[in-house]
This record gives sequence, structure tokens and C-alpha cells, in this order.
Amino acid sequence: MIHTDDAIWLLSEKDPTLIPWTGEIRMHLDRYNDRRWALCGDTPLAEFANGHRWFGFHRDGDGWVFREWLPGADAAWLTGDFNGWDRFSCPLSPIGDGVWEVRLKGHDALRHGQFVKLVVGRQGAAFDRLPAYAKRCVMDMSTETLCAQVWEPDEPFRWTDWDFYARRRPEAPMIYEAHIGMAQEHEYIGSYREFADTTLGWVQYAGYNTIQLMAIQEHPYYASFGYQVTNFFAPSHRYGTPEDLKYLINKAHSLGISVLLDVVHSHSCPNEGESLNGQDGTDDQYFLSGGRGWHPAWGTKCFNYGKTEVIHFLLSNLKYWQDEFHFDGFRFDGVTSMMYENHGLCAFTGYESYFSMNTNIDARVYLMMANELVHGVNQKAMTIAEDVSGFPGMCLPLEYGGVGFDYRLAMGIPDVWIKLVKEQRQEDWSMHYLWRELTAGRPGEMTVGYVESHDQSLVGDQSMMFRLAGAEMYFGMEKDYHSPSMDRAMEMHKLIRFLTCSLAGNGYLNFIGNEFGHPEWVDFPRAGNNWSYQHARRQWSLVDNPNGKFEWLAAFDRTMTYFVNSHRLLCSGPAESLWIDDENKVICFARGGMLFAFNLHPTRSQEGVYLDARVTGPGSYRVAFSSDEWPAGGQERISRDTVYNTGETEFGFGIKVYVPCRCGVALEKI
Repeated sequence: MIHTDDAIWLLSEKDPTLIPWTGEIRMHLDRYNDRRWALCGDTPLAEFANGHRWFGFHRDGDGWVFREWLPGADAAWLTGDFNGWDRFSCPLSPIGDGVWEVRLKGHDALRHGQFVKLVVGRQGAAFDRLPAYAKRCVMDMSTETLCAQVWEPDEPFRWTDWDFYARRRPEAPMIYEAHIGMAQEHEYIGSYREFADTTLGWVQYAGYNTIQLMAIQEHPYYASFGYQVTNFFAPSHRYGTPEDLKYLINKAHSLGISVLLDVVHSHSCPNEGESLNGQDGTDDQYFLSGGRGWHPAWGTKCFNYGKTEVIHFLLSNLKYWQDEFHFDGFRFDGVTSMMYENHGLCAFTGYESYFSMNTNIDARVYLMMANELVHGVNQKAMTIAEDVSGFPGMCLPLEYGGVGFDYRLAMGIPDVWIKLVKEQRQEDWSMHYLWRELTAGRPGEMTVGYVESHDQSLVGDQSMMFRLAGAEMYFGMEKDYHSPSMDRAMEMHKLIRFLTCSLAGNGYLNFIGNEFGHPEWVDFPRAGNNWSYQHARRQWSLVDNPNGKFEWLAAFDRTMTYFVNSHRLLCSGPAESLWIDDENKVICFARGGMLFAFNLHPTRSQEGVYLDARVTGPGSYRVAFSSDEWPAGGQERISRDTVYNTGETEFGFGIKVYVPCRCGVALEKI
């Protein structure tokens, strides 16, 4: 339970501008305490969130038991391969609190892999549904709908990551965001095992310590990128079996790579018959009733986070993915949509946007409990909020009055880069604006910075490299091709990443393939592209071409991640501004005991850029990393052999360095 007065005081200490809103904050925290106590008193949430161990299919002695929560049903039956698909020969019985149950005698009454469905009766009608806790669903090609399978292998998966719950999470997450199906080069859907045996090696080699897997929870429409979930406990069948996913995670752990699940608890697919919508014949079993139950922008169903059974379902879902699949944490999708009654479809202009009548308090309470649960199951787990609103306290502990996330995605940063590249000449960029946007954040809250994620690559948009290079991307990526615009694109691609990674946040994220400037966009097979897989893949062979510039970009990214990791740069506190020069497009700062200088001017190199050494101390400095190095296609305009000794300059105590145009350097004390 939260000590409300202490939490409000700690939160106000972090951010005094919240003091006028302490009444609203108190109401939120009191609601959490009330709901938390009503659910399980003073016992851990992990003892409450065990729905997956009770509902669904389970062996019971020498037979089987199946349970489903159907409060609005008048009758229910189980049908499938086991009874020749006789819809009404296997009835369930009500056992109280809206729960229905059937017990089947005999070890072979059900068999692993058999297809099953639930038949629900209400008001004289009978309709097919899938069990809410189904562990595996596959596509029935005859009906183009999903069908559940009994999934209880005789031999459990043999994990070798025995120290899973004792694993140290990365001090600073370097996240490789990936989609299993598009992670290979051929024009088909890739598998869990392909990813494990091929892509994981690249992730480790490229210097990333965390993978973030997208589109894992079962979804019927491949092109939705996994954002219209139907079956929350079932890994997507398109990539293989649940055991194949376990193989992937087990192998990732053996390579020292943490695995995050992109979990979608913000909304649900509206399809009746294969999702939770209308599971018992009513519209408000899992979701809000009427118009509030529909997301106006996404056309999906919105959960009722104020209902005990819904919280039980969602919390059990999180624990299931941790216990059953050893996920190291979660990236929570659509947090902004959850937190507000208008789903965040507004401008956040002041604190009244965060509180007042716009806040969905039940959703905030659920997210607080979700974070408590995840960290209670595994104290080393990592949670990341996809929140664009900047809600205060999102990434502060519960005892500080926060929501409890470890990190927030810095979602505004990609928009900043797109706006600058798309709308302004480089000569007109404001360095003060760039500094403010890259360093913006809530006091004491950690963020994950990035230039582009999957959002910036999906159909209708472009990768950053594509924006910078334009049509030359198609013919200018050979190493012997040079033009002023193409050379600028290559240098800015590296510079933008280096500046973002070193300055913006406490973690860094990259979308699969974008580290080497993957050409074109991401577009999944759909009617509009004649069901083509041409853009739903990653062209890894581009990196292997010794004559292509993709090799240079990959080499740069790998060198950058090594530099950041080896110097523990993102584990340090926030950067301290040393010099911002709008006229010459220079940004200088200190972070992690190192000095950084970035020259974003398109043509003007700078002699004698002053770096104030009072922050890092007197001594001799040498270049530790540069975005202009030859192995990554640079011009080698900066020497690593030069030693810079601190002393008095006309600007003060420090050093003066040469920084070429479109280049960034980091200096460390010798």
C-alpha cells in the first residue's frame, strides 16, 4: 500500500509545479489503495494474478478441467476434435461468480494439439467463441478465422537460463526493436527459430543488449503489426509454436540479451468469435459499454479497467508471459490512450490536461498495479511506457506517487528530427530548440531516446536515411558514388544518431535494419499491395556487399554502441550544456566525465571550438569517438592521436578543438 502523504511530498519535491494538483493526486493514490486492498489485501499481487492457472484447459488427476468466465451466458458447451465437433454434447456447468466449468474423465479425453471452440448460449441464441485463456490459436483457412488448440505438450520445454530471475537487467537498455515475421530477407513470414539462429547473432554483434519483440500476442490481421490482439495468452502462430518462442528467448538469454514483449493492454480487436468482444453475448463483459467502449481513432474495443475480473485477466496475462516465457519485461503500448478519457487525442498544454475530468483514473490504477506486479514477479524486470503526453510521475516508483514504469519512450524526438529534415534548411536549424527537445524530461524520470522506431518506417512514411537521401537512395549507395547531397545524407544519418544516443535519455532504441539505413518503407501484405511481402522483410545482404555504403552505416552503428556501452555513458546523469552556438550550428556538452562537440552546419567547419573543462576537470584529453572515422565511410578529418591539454583560453578554462561540418566528437581524459 502507498503512504499517500509521503508519496505526495516526495512527488512534489521532484516537481514543485505539481503542488496545486495535490488534491487530484491524492484522489488517484487513494483510489489505488482502495482497489489494491479490495483485490488482495496485504498479500502480493503475484498471488492474485493467477487466472492462467485456473481458467482454460488444465490436466486434473487422470482427466481434464476447463473453465471460462461467462457472466452473461445462459449456457455453454465445449466442442472440437475430441467430440467430432458436436456443438452441444459437452455442456459446461455454472460454479458461481459467472464461471462455467466442465470436467472430462480420462487422460486422453483431450489431446495436445486438438482443435477446440467454445459455444455460448444467450437469450435463445448459440454462438462460437474462443477460450479467453487459449495458449495457442491458429488460422482456419476454410473460414479465415482463428481456432484454438489444446496446448499441453507431454514434454515441457527445457530451459537453460536457470538464473533468469537473478539476471541483471542492463544498466542502460540498448534496444533492438524487431518484428519476427519481417526479420529475414525472403518474401515470406520468418519464424521464431530463424530469428533465434540468425538475427540474434547480429543483434549481439551490433552491440544491443535488449530486443523488443513486436506483434507477438495473437492477431488475425498480419498487417496490423500486432495491434489488434484477439488472444492475449497465445503467441502468434505465424512464426511457430510456443516452444519455438521459448527457444528464441532461451537463446537470447544465453547471449546476454534481455527480451521485452510489446504488450497490448490498451485496446483489443473488435472481431466477434475470435476475440474477447461479445465473449458472453454482452458488450460490457471485458470492455466499457456503449460508445466509451470504442476507440474513436482505432476502431477497437477499450477495456473496463475498473472491473475486478478485467484487472485479474490483464495482470494474469503479464505474469503468464513472465513465468511461462521468461520475458524480462514489457513495453506497454498505447499508454497515452489508456490514461485519458479522450485517449490523448488532444494537445497537452498544461497540467489541467493531465488531471481534471480527462484522466481515466481506473486505467492509471491498473498501470500502477501492472508495474507493481511485474517487478514483484521479477525485481529485475524492465517496464517501458509508450506515452507521448508526458504525464508527471509516469516513471517514478509507486512510493513516490508515480505510475511505476522504469522508462518512458521519448516519442517527441523522432518528430523533431522529421520536422527539421522535412521542413527546414539545415542552415536554419535552431540549436537551442534542438537542445531543449533532446533533453526535455520529467525530473528524476528516465527515458529511452531514439531517432526512429517502427512508427516512422511503416507504410506511408520513410526511414530517416530515405528522408535524407531521397531518390538517390536507389542509385547512390555504392561506395564509389559521391555527390554533395548523398555525402551529406550519409554524414547526417550518423550524426543524428550519435547526437540522439549520447544526449537524449538513459536508453536508446533502434528499429531492425534502420541502423544500416535500410532502404524504403515497411508495408505488410494487404489488398492494396496485392498481398506482397516485398516490403515486409529486411535486406541483410545489403550489409554484406563490400561495395555498398550500407556496410559503412552498419559499421558506424556498431562502433557507436560499443563506445556508449564501454563508457557506460547512458548510465550517467543528464548532460550539462557547455556551449550552444546557433549561428555556427554547434552544440557542446559534458556527460559521463566526457566532453562532446557537435557541428551540424552543412558546410562550415569550426576551428577552435571551446569546451569548458571545469565540469570534467583539468588534464589531457583525446578523441574517443568520432562520427567521421574512415571505417564507417568518414573522411578521417579528426585525429585520435592529437592530445588536447586544458588551460586558460579567451573563453575560460578548457580546451579548443577542431570540429568539421556535419560531425560529432567525444573526448575523454587520458
